[in-house]
Amino acid sequence: MSTSPTGVGDPLEVSVVLPCYNERDHVELEVKRIRAALEAAGMTYELLCVDDGSSDGTRELLQSIGGIRTILLPRNQGVGTARRIGTQQARGQVVVWTDADMTYPNQLIPELVAQLDDTYDQVVGARRTEAGTYKLARVPAKWAIRKLACWLTNTDIPDLNSGLRAFKRSVAQPYLRLLPAGFSCVTTITLAFLSNGHPVKYVPIDYFKRAGRSKFHPFSDAYNYIIQVLRMVMYFNPLRVLMPVGLSLLAATMAKLAFDLTVHNLRVTGSTVLVGLAAFNIMAIALLADLVVRRTSAE
Repeated sequence: MSTSPTGVGDPLEVSVVLPCYNERDHVELEVKRIRAALEAAGMTYELLCVDDGSSDGTRELLQSIGGIRTILLPRNQGVGTARRIGTQQARGQVVVWTDADMTYPNQLIPELVAQLDDTYDQVVGARRTEAGTYKLARVPAKWAIRKLACWLTNTDIPDLNSGLRAFKRSVAQPYLRLLPAGFSCVTTITLAFLSNGHPVKYVPIDYFKRAGRSKFHPFSDAYNYIIQVLRMVMYFNPLRVLMPVGLSLLAATMAKLAFDLTVHNLRVTGSTVLVGLAAFNIMAIALLADLVVRRTSAE
């Protein structure tokens, strides 16, 4: 492991976690850009480059760069795992997540960090445009998932899965165990903060065409995003997911019951009973799940 700009026991303001997977052609330039921005801002920092099992020489290049900490994962485990491990080993009061593919304006990292105060626990770089690959597939999918997350959290979310963000390490610590291995880790940390009342600020940023080859899979990763949104909201606020379903079925039961009494000479059909039982079961599960969440939170 290489040395960091400060001693091992010195306090740090910022830890930048930079996942790397086959980024040899541009990772050194990204490292220089991040370090130059933080040093110009006069911040004490460390840069943790987490190599996620690269096979193109990225690992060897990182080990040759001075002034950074390198974490070498034995095999490719996903960007979420890399970010989680990097965050767990971070020593800064603030942790910054970003990417090594030249898409994010990492020179703005000090500005994001400076906006973390007593009001906000996380600051997210909200992208003004989508410049990634597979735009025809990913842009509509991300828009739909973001709208679902906005409704489920009852919060306006300009950018649900931006890879550039700064947050207080102490606040994020309890949620690190929830991070999935893939791209939806950024969605998870956003929803974890919002669902637990931790204020999040969004700062508009530019987003550029990536260097190298994209690791995003438009279908499997979009599916994982949807599942993760539902999982996180169920974890923190199950009533928001289940109660609308239960109430909708209850309304359908009442309508079907009125129809049965009118058309079938005051007889209730079996299908009406089944829908009613489904509504009752779902609402009961929702209330029990909410009770478990509240009890766990109190502990």
